[in-house]
Amino acid sequence: MSRPVICRPVGDAVEMNAPDTAPTQGIVRLVGVYDADSTLRGELAYWVGARLGRRHCSLCEITHGSVRPRPEWKACQAGLPVRFDTYHRNDQPDPIRDAAGGQSPVVVAETDAGHRLLLGPADLESCDGSTDLLIEAIERSSEHLGLTWVTP
Repeated sequence: MSRPVICRPVGDAVEMNAPDTAPTQGIVRLVGVYDADSTLRGELAYWVGARLGRRHCSLCEITHGSVRPRPEWKACQAGLPVRFDTYHRNDQPDPIRDAAGGQSPVVVAETDAGHRLLLGPADLESCDGSTDLLIEAIERSSEHLGLTWVTP
């Protein structure tokens, strides 16, 4: 039996620097990149492959059901302090591709000083399809990298 997924708020959207610490970078947007292509052929190949157990994208499992975005993902996205946009391998912007180092699926933080890889394929796999675990992983990685949430 799976536990209910409840997306909790992320951060408090305030800068948490002490006067004697190094300056931090503020997250202005999160970007996820799926391990699939956005073409009709790519989408169909992924959908069929996933149903046959031949294709897998851990970010897709977090954000989508068999066809549509999961309601708990939409609620989670709405509760984030910054936008969370998604792209496919073939349509991601170059700065995101560069930060990801050619990997997918990934989550990249767009900061006020550039782009930083937050979560790689193994990190997303460990989320096991859970929005709660995704948010926890984003928070851990952000803290580890010294990133904070920018107040809109």
